[in-house]
Amino acid sequence: MAKKTREEQRAKRKQRIRVHVRGTDERPRLCVFRSNKYTYAQLISDDSGTVITSASTREIDASAAGEKASSKGSVEVAKELGKKIAELAKAKKVEQVVFDRNGYIYHGRVAAVAAGAREAGLEF
Repeated sequence: MAKKTREEQRAKRKQRIRVHVRGTDERPRLCVFRSNKYTYAQLISDDSGTVITSASTREIDASAAGEKASSKGSVEVAKELGKKIAELAKAKKVEQVVFDRNGYIYHGRVAAVAAGAREAGLEF
């Protein structure tokens, strides 16, 4: 039996999670995607099948996140991303979300996005 790749393993975890995690118009899904370079976050309504708002670390200035943030792929910048997505959600009158870690381990950048969103006032 051939060994599965990381992408295949993550896709399988993602499908298991999505059985339980569903976004509605009142409480959308906060979905996090991380690449090697950047981190992305989207608010998705699965009822209407639309993306309400999105943000990424490509748009955030790394120096604004602090001295420790050496690159846009760092944890500090991911926390700023969480704050930014929360501000965008508040502008769309969204107070509560369902967090979708998208098959990634709840650690590092993924946890930082969640912490930043909580700090900015989103309820999970």
